[in-house]
Order: sequence, then structure tokens, then C-alpha cells
Amino acid sequence: MTLPQVFVGIDVSKAQLDVALRPEGRFAVSNDETGFAQLIERMNRVAPVRVVLEATGGLEIPLVGALATAGMPVVVVNPRQVRDFAKATGKLAKTDALDAQTLAHFAEVIQPALRPLPDEHTQALAALVTRRRQLVEMLTAEKNRLTSARAVIRKQLRAHITWLERALDQADTDLAEAIRQSPLWREKEELLRSVPGIGPVLATTLLANLPELGTLTHKQIAALVGVAPLNRDSGTLRGKRTVWGGRAQVRAALYMAAIVAARFNPVIRVFYQRLCAAGKAKKVALVACMRKLLTIVNAMLTQRTLWRQGMESASTGA
Repeated sequence: MTLPQVFVGIDVSKAQLDVALRPEGRFAVSNDETGFAQLIERMNRVAPVRVVLEATGGLEIPLVGALATAGMPVVVVNPRQVRDFAKATGKLAKTDALDAQTLAHFAEVIQPALRPLPDEHTQALAALVTRRRQLVEMLTAEKNRLTSARAVIRKQLRAHITWLERALDQADTDLAEAIRQSPLWREKEELLRSVPGIGPVLATTLLANLPELGTLTHKQIAALVGVAPLNRDSGTLRGKRTVWGGRAQVRAALYMAAIVAARFNPVIRVFYQRLCAAGKAKKVALVACMRKLLTIVNAMLTQRTLWRQGMESASTGA
């Protein structure tokens, strides 16, 4: 007798994990190591096809790490995608238990593709990248305050700016050390840094926040980051193609790299100039350069090859 396939949805809150199984089943465990162990024990009994949960701003990371370590087919999905699915199926109410059921239904119907998930080292790298961004933001804010501050607090501001600059230097050192500790990351960093226009910030951002790089097609990776043009057509109406969604942190770092690449990368420079000569707005041309640059590095990591002149062939369809 063939056992039914089981699909699992998990709604993550600060204190509790609400778990729903399809075709049937529901339970809750605590959001801690004890709860993770209980959850994995029950999952091992049913051998789920998919375990789906939403990205919740970091609350899900310890659970994802535990599930991935246990060999569970776990997928972290965009909350907006699940909410759109719920609306399409007529589920407008929203509670933790209902959200878990919706996630299980989503897992069964959509069966999202399994992709490489950040392991413990990648999560640590992501935390370092986030901390560096926070330090940069604080440093910028304090420097802006210094320009209009009264004399009574300028000394305090200068002291804080000095501390932040040292902390930023240490964050850069920690990032470099984290990459050096992993042979695979070191290889990937060397591949990425061989591309004219890609510096340490984009390289570490891609390593930490885009683990799928090198495992997807150029169209899939562009859509994942949010640099693929999406149409907004209905009936006889034809709208402009726009880019939206995706991973904002990766897209922001990629935009700055595209600006540099448009000047110093021979392939991207020619591509940018050709688009501008064809009448494209500069910002539109830069977004196209972002997509082309992303496509090139995706192909390089797939083939494990360093940058070389003539990489145009790797960017087909960019």
C-alpha cells in the first residue's frame, strides 16, 4: 500500500511554531532547541516531500538551520507569494494556525523548488554583512549630524564617529576572515573578484545573500534578485516593463557595481554605451547592466571559470 505524500507548513512566531500537515495533521511546539528536536522527530516519521515556511526577518534562521542539518526538504518562501496564494484560494482570515495550513497547501500545490540554503557558516557571514551595513548607516548619520551640531556636542559626535570607523574596519576584517576560513567561499570570492567592477562589498553580499548563484539559469537568477523586466499587460493595454521585488540588499550592491562596471569593465562598458546610443534612459541602461553582470557571474560560478575577455558569450539573454 502506497503511503500518501506529506507536505508541511510551519508558521514561525517568537515563542511558538505552528505546524500543519497535508493531507491532515496539526500541532505546535516551542520555538527553541527542544521544540526543534520534537519537530524533527515527528518529521522523520512522515518523511515530508516539502517543508515550507516564510521568511520572517530572521526568526526562521535557527529553525531552517536545524531542519537543513537534519536533511529535511525545507524551502523558505516570500511571504507576499504565500499571501497572494491565500487570497487566490479564498482564505482571507489570518491566524498562526491558519497561516501554517496555508503554507502546507502552498507546499502541496506549488511544490517550490529546493534550493541551496545558507548553512551555519553562510548565516554567520550574512550576519557580518548586515552588521557592516548597520555601521555604515550609523556612520553616515553621525557625519550628517556633525555638520549642523552645536559646539557642545561636536566632541561627542567626533568620538562616536572615530569609534564607528574603527568598528567598520573590524567588520571588514571579520568578513575577510570568514571567507578565508572556507575553501569554497575563497574559490567563489576569487572568481567574483576577477570581474572588473566587482569589489569586496558586492562579493561578500553575493556570497552571503545569494547562495543560489551558479545553480540557476540566467532568467531564474535575474528574477530571484529582482532585475528581470516584468510585463504589466491586460487585454489591449500594454504597460512599461519594470523590475520589482527580489532581494533588495543584493540589488542595491549590484547597482553600485554596475555603475563602476559601466566605466571599467570592457564588456559592460560597450553594452552600456550601445544601450544609451539606442536612446535608452541611463537608469534603464544601468539596470540592464546589472542583469548582464549578474548573468555573467552566474555563468562563471556554474562553470568555475575566472573572468576573461570575451565573457559576452556567457551573458546570452542578459
